[in-house]
Order: sequence, then structure tokens, then C-alpha cells
Amino acid sequence: MSFRTKIFLIFLVTVLASVSVVAWSVVRYTRNAFEEMDAQRTDALLTQFRTEFSQRADEVVHRVEKIADGDAALKMAIALTRPNPDLSLFVHDANGAAQDQGLDYVEFVRADGTLISSAQYLARVGYKNDWVTGRDWSGAPAFLKREELPNEVALSLTAVRSQPQVPNTLFIIGGRRLDRNFLATLVLPAGMHALLYQNLQPGFLPAALSDSSGDVRDPERYAPIIEQMQRRPEPSVHTIQWSQDAADTESIHAMPLLGRNNELLGVLLVSSPRREMVLLIRRIERIAALAGAAALFVGLLLTWWVSARVTRPVEELAEGARSVAAGDWDTRLEPRGSDEIAQLAGAFNDMTRTLSAQREKLVQAERVAAWRELARRLAHELRNPLFPLQITLENLQRARALPKDQFNEVFQESTTTLKAELGNLNTIIGRFSDFSKMPAPEMQRVNVNEAVRAAVRLFEPQFNAVGRPAITPEYYLAESLPEIDADPDLLHRALQNLVLNALDAMPGGGVLTLRTSAHDGVVRIDVADSGQGLTPEECSRLFTPYYTSKQHGTGLGLAIVQSVVSDHGGTISVTSEPGHGATFHIELPLRSRKPRVAAAEPKAETAPENAPTGTAA
Repeated sequence: MSFRTKIFLIFLVTVLASVSVVAWSVVRYTRNAFEEMDAQRTDALLTQFRTEFSQRADEVVHRVEKIADGDAALKMAIALTRPNPDLSLFVHDANGAAQDQGLDYVEFVRADGTLISSAQYLARVGYKNDWVTGRDWSGAPAFLKREELPNEVALSLTAVRSQPQVPNTLFIIGGRRLDRNFLATLVLPAGMHALLYQNLQPGFLPAALSDSSGDVRDPERYAPIIEQMQRRPEPSVHTIQWSQDAADTESIHAMPLLGRNNELLGVLLVSSPRREMVLLIRRIERIAALAGAAALFVGLLLTWWVSARVTRPVEELAEGARSVAAGDWDTRLEPRGSDEIAQLAGAFNDMTRTLSAQREKLVQAERVAAWRELARRLAHELRNPLFPLQITLENLQRARALPKDQFNEVFQESTTTLKAELGNLNTIIGRFSDFSKMPAPEMQRVNVNEAVRAAVRLFEPQFNAVGRPAITPEYYLAESLPEIDADPDLLHRALQNLVLNALDAMPGGGVLTLRTSAHDGVVRIDVADSGQGLTPEECSRLFTPYYTSKQHGTGLGLAIVQSVVSDHGGTISVTSEPGHGATFHIELPLRSRKPRVAAAEPKAETAPENAPTGTAA
């Protein structure tokens, strides 16, 4: 991604984020303000309902008290004190009392709970109203009551009083119906409406829901609210969306109406439409979208102008850096102006001049260091066989003074030692020579699984050798592994070195794991041991020529492996943790790549190079 593109994206994201944050803030403020206003209107309506309810309750109590204090109630109470009173004389008194006081329900009940007269249900005369006996109703407020009628069940705001002059003789029960007519007395804010659900039957009944007009839109939509209120009669707020249009949504505030024993007898529903809020939010979102589009258009122009002034010198700086990376140490930039970019160009020119001056010194220092390291390794490797040679020659010189038989014996032993040490010396020189003239690979189709098995097969006698801890090879070779273009001899040599390296890492025995797989056009070979593992420092130096931590070996084993893998166009890496073994990963392409140019020399048939103890090469 170019710097110019990044500038544009940053500006784009900044503008969009700013517009989005402002729009979100306005929408959130608008929604909160609307919901606060809606809550205030709802609270006002609920307060109005409670006030009306309380006033109507006081009115019912007042009218029931007037009936209790009236002459008809007094005469009835006195008559009931006589033995065997004729109750049929009072059957229709409740009708007159209800008409006089404007009540919907009036009943007269004896002290034993027997119903004497009923204005709303004459057929119930003679039944018992035991709930009214056994308590003092003087001063008691009105309450909601489930009222049984001949053809229906109604909700009543009811009060109870006893005849005060003849106490404990006659109870007067009076009430007014609580229905849509009561809702019509409420003054509703614009757009809001109230509904009353009379919870007088089990479950949800659409007919029990009414409003002041009598028509309720889709009453089944309110069923979940009522059912929740029936399970838990507590005030709650709900949302009903009448259509897929979010503007056609209402907030429903539900308030339970409880009876004398805290049973749920009704639910007041206050509905507040959200259309105004939704339409306002949509308008805000459209304005925000238009503002964002205008800002983006201006941003495109500004971005083009800014990027043309800012990114051009940056691109020149990047091109100069690429030239230096390609080896052109004399690259220079032309600073323009005096800003930070010009200062950066000047610093770049100073850097290339310094690098150019230091490059030759660095190359010379590296060359000297490489020769010194080679000389040190050669001296170390050659000193071991030269010391026995010197001792043997000194022995021969001293043996000249011995008798012929003894001299022949010493001469025979000394020549044998000389041959052996000269052979070791020749082997060491051959290894260094082999590494210096690694042949170019001769590619042919190779089965990797077979190459792995063949490399391990050479070491099978060592796996269970007498007196040595056992080593168990485990194969996880992928089936149908494709063949690759490789030099079978060089690949065999590299795998031998890795297996021998793993064996040296497990002097106490262990598990040698060999795994092959194919993915993304390469074949992967994993060689793992269960030895002591490697430190991060050892992993970083593992493939360095002449690096070894063993008393024997030249430190060329893994360097040779890396050279072979590199000549095949592949890669090698190692993963390890101290105490958890090490795993070498080789990835080779399926098809050959252009091999390195090398002198045409015969391939050295040398044995795999020993690796250091603990898997370090």
C-alpha cells in the first residue's frame, strides 16, 4: 500500500469517524431527549390515572356511606335485629339505592354474610358473601373487585360500610364499573392512548382489552405483555412494532391494578408512538450522510494536493533506498526546500557517503576474519594428527640405537601409526576440500520417502547396538507424496548428516522421528530427535561453517546440509527448546530451479560429517 493511499485512507477514516461520531451523538441525544419526554408524559398520564382513580374511589366511599347513613339502611338494620325478619321486603332496596347514588353495583348483606338485596344480580340473593364479615370496614378505602354479573364478569371499584347506628347488623357493598368510560375521563397527550385489560379470566382474552373508543388495534399483539404481567405483576415497559417500518412502533408502559388481596385484576397500558423520534433520527442520518459525502469530496481534492507535495519526495527517497540496496552506493538525492523531508534527503546522502566509505573497510575486515577463522580451524584440526606424528618420529630416532630385532619392532609400530595419522590428516584435508568444491546438483526425479528410508537404513545397526541405549525410529511419511527434481546423491548425503546429527544428540537413547508432507508446491522433510535440545544462541549459529561444540568433527556437517538444500532451491530451519529435542525442517520445490554455477568436479564420496553433542553442528 502506497503512502499516498495511506494518507487518503487516514483522511477518509477521520472524516467518516468524525461524521459518524457527531451523527451518533446527535441521534443519541435526540433519542434520550425523546425517551425522557416520553417518560415525563407517561408519568404525567399515570399520575393523572392515579388521581382520577383516587377521586373515584373517594366518591364511591362517600356514596356508600350515604347509603349506610340513609333511612332505608337504618330501617333494614332495625328489622334485621328482630327475630325471623321477612327478608323478601328488602329484595329490591338495592336497586333504589344504586339509582339514588349513581352506583353501578349495590348489595346489602346481613351480619352472617347472607345476601339480602342485589342491584346487579338479583338471582344471587340468599347466597353467602363471607368475605365481607369478620372485619371493621369503617375508614377502609375503596378497592378493585371482581364483580359477578348474570352474563359477564366486570371490574368494579368497590367500597364496604356497615350501618353505623345498628353496628354489626347490615353491610352495604357499593361500587362503580371500571371500564372504557373511566379511560374516557383521562386527558391524553397528543398521540398517546390508554388501554385497560380486565384480568378476570385465566389466560389472555382479546375481548377483555379496551380503550376509550372501544376499538383496539390487533389486540393479540398485547398478549405477551399481559402474560408477563400475570406471571409477575410489576410495572414494565415494552415495545410493539406494528409493521416492518420502524416508525410504526409504540412504547407500552404497563401498570398492574391489584385487588384487595393483591391479586391482579387489571392492567393499565399507556401507549406512546415513536414515529416522531424515528422520523427525526432518519432525517439526522440523511443530513449526516450528505455532510459525509461533501466532506469526502473535499477530502479527495485535499488529499490529492497534499499527497502530491508530500509523497513525491518520499517516493524519491524510497527509490534511492532501493538503489542502495541493489548495490549502487553512489546514489544521491536532491533536497528540495528546508522542511523535514529535505532534511531526511540530506541525512540519506550523508548515510550513503558514510556507507560507501565504510563498505570497503567492512569487506576487508570480513575477509581477514574469514581467513583467520579458516586458519584457526585448520590449525586445530591439523594439530591433532601432527602431534602423534612428531612423537612417532622421535621414537624412531631413539630406536636407531636399539638392537636390530627391537628396532624392527619399533619401526613396524611407528610406520603403522604414521600411516594411520597420515590417513586422518588426509581425511581432514579432504573434508575441507569437499566443502570448498561442493558439486552442482545433477537433477532427476527422486522419491523423497525412499530417500529418507535409505538414509535411515544405514544407521539401523547403531539403533540397537549392544551396550548402547536403544534409539527408536518413527516414520510419518505422507502417502502419494509427489516426486521432486533433486540430485539423489547430494540429497542422500544431506539426510545422512541430519540423521547422524540426531543420533549424536541422543547418547542416552530416544526417538528419531521422520516426517514428510507436501503443501503449496513444496515437499517438506522433518527430522526430529528427543535429545536435550538447543539454546536460541546455538540455533542462530547452527549452520555456520566450522561452528561446533564437540571435541571431534570439523563443524561442516550442517553447513554441508544447508549448501545442498540451497543448491536445490530449498530452505532449511530448526526449531528447538532446551530439554525438548530439536526438529530440522527442509522444504524443497517440486520442480528444479536454476542450480548454482560450480566447477565441473566429481562428487566426493565422503561419509556424513559428525555434528556436535546436543544437536549443535
